[in-house]
Amino acid sequence: MRERGGEGARERLSEGARGIEINRLINIKYITHIMNMLITITNKFSGNIVPDESINVEEFNLQYELNPERWQKAFAFLKETDLVNITKGRHELEGTDIYAGIDEYTTKNEEDARYESHCKYADIQYVVSGEELIGVLPLERTTVTIPYDEEKDICFLKSTDDNYRHAAPDRYFIFFPQDAHRPCVRKDDNTAVRKVVVKVKL
Repeated sequence: MRERGGEGARERLSEGARGIEINRLINIKYITHIMNMLITITNKFSGNIVPDESINVEEFNLQYELNPERWQKAFAFLKETDLVNITKGRHELEGTDIYAGIDEYTTKNEEDARYESHCKYADIQYVVSGEELIGVLPLERTTVTIPYDEEKDICFLKSTDDNYRHAAPDRYFIFFPQDAHRPCVRKDDNTAVRKVVVKVKL
């Protein structure tokens, strides 16, 4: 009886392990599918740049299904606009629902850059020229330093954790409300950067 009981327990554990592995493979397949979809959309609307692996693909899939035309218009702007020569400042693409900000600046030392997050808009951030580091963390791994400003749609945060991604003209980033991000950090030296940030209302 003891041996049969032991075998039964092992079988149940084995079945549980198989179930976990199946769920893991399904999740990997789903994420791969969404990332491929994102790459396809990018190729269609944004030339040769690729999405950074930090993008929350499940959230993108949800938001894209809710407003596909809005996202398509945002990506079309990145493809069709002369981002090198367009004037700095705000450019409205669809009123306050989609707009782009063009900025030029010198990258900052790490201690001078802050994590931030937004509630009403997603950010598509693309470095047109130059390079920088962008810190990317889940919101729950940060603490608020300056509370959310509803009018400006921003709050500032800090964290003892780091997860820096290299931002250059070969890739773009998308940040959703749950994504704390710390842009503008110098990679090696403090250098000039030209960047476009497309704001997409959620």
